[in-house]
Amino acid sequence: MGFTIGGIRDLRSGTRRRVRSAEGTAVAEYTGLWGWDVAPGARAVRAGGRTECSCGDAACPSPGAHPLSFAREVPAGATLEKALAAWSETPGAAMLLPVGRSFDVLDVPADAGRGALVRLERMGLPLGPVAATPTGRALFFVAPGAAAALPDLRYRMGWDDADLDLRPLGRGDHVAAPPSDFGGHGPMRWLRPPTLETASRPPQARLLLGTLAYVCNRSAGGRGTTDAAAPGPPSY
Repeated sequence: MGFTIGGIRDLRSGTRRRVRSAEGTAVAEYTGLWGWDVAPGARAVRAGGRTECSCGDAACPSPGAHPLSFAREVPAGATLEKALAAWSETPGAAMLLPVGRSFDVLDVPADAGRGALVRLERMGLPLGPVAATPTGRALFFVAPGAAAALPDLRYRMGWDDADLDLRPLGRGDHVAAPPSDFGGHGPMRWLRPPTLETASRPPQARLLLGTLAYVCNRSAGGRGTTDAAAPGPPSY
């Protein structure tokens, strides 16, 4: 990796005297400490009751939520200096994490996500980073491949007929990294921040899916399945 935990602490404590932007520092942490690629993303601004994207496309389908086509990604493992230099080429860009490389994401309603997080922690199951969007969603980072495997996992766990507000994000998707703004709605934040272990080895989706599906189903009032037919919370 590009630098050490001690280097991050020195940077945060102000022992390094160079002037660095907060965004550049965060990018350096994502690439150098957590080992994730970071893509410069468009910004969204609200004007006249509508959201406009900094990419300049008036009909942009994802204002402030897509990578800038002309900007280069900062690769995982980039040194502190390289990360800062690369980000200085796109000042003010949002920090986007490409999904499907180091991790996939299970996207659920925030209330259900918080409830599931409590259950999962109580059961002592391995957990990866969990982010919260300002639009009321919780993003559970899981091992790559989850998006492709989810339909089969739901079938095998008995959740294929339930109308769950649970969707996977995989290769080709991006998530805004805290503390970046999410589509003009406000900043992203961590419910469970990454660590050295969870950033490089997020859990398999099958370990979380039963609890996430159960809590999502309960939160939605059992949409698409009856309480009698719905699988109960998993036991491990």
